[in-house]
Amino acid sequence: MSVTLTQTQIIQSLGEALAWFEKERAWGVPAAELRHLTGRIGELFAAMITRGQMALETNQRGYDVVGADGSRISVKTVTSRHNITFKDSTLAQADRVMVLLLADDPDKGLSIEELIDEDRATFMARLSEVRNGDRTLYLPRPATAKPDHVLEVTDTARIDGYTLTRFENGSIRVDLDGVEVRPAKPALRHLAARLGVAVEAPSGLPKNTQQLGSHIIKAITAAGET
Repeated sequence: MSVTLTQTQIIQSLGEALAWFEKERAWGVPAAELRHLTGRIGELFAAMITRGQMALETNQRGYDVVGADGSRISVKTVTSRHNITFKDSTLAQADRVMVLLLADDPDKGLSIEELIDEDRATFMARLSEVRNGDRTLYLPRPATAKPDHVLEVTDTARIDGYTLTRFENGSIRVDLDGVEVRPAKPALRHLAARLGVAVEAPSGLPKNTQQLGSHIIKAITAAGET
């Protein structure tokens, strides 16, 4: 039987689980081999946003979280947009279904995206007909859309022909002699070595592109080279 957790404990546990996931990924473990950890992250996230609790039994049949309003929530967490199967016999025991995407972006780091959060009746309309006791959810790939607005530049630094630009959303652009460098991470690592900037955070995890770029801009500014 699970222990009742406070909201603070749920948030702390979610942070610890995400940090462990990042460590495993930094050690080269494929996301597909971290399903148990991925599932736990999704359940903790669902419990946090619904102000609820984890289901009483491990591998509770039909649902994973009980929301503050008493709704029984089935949580599926994926690391890529692939088809997901649901047991038809257990879906009836859930009042609500959440499908979460744990995205490991090299530029932005780890994030949790809510793909679906619907009551069971609405969600059922998305699923295929029953086949061998299962129903399938087909997740469409997101359309690539260009932003319809111009982001404000918050910082700029130049060194050795490189221009580093940081935008208001935290993203980093690297140009070399006026031409954008993509991906930016190898160039940032080169500049980090040149400037003595650590490529890892104090936790030992590699910095993402946004973190590393921001720290390099600060180092260039501090050195008076911009």
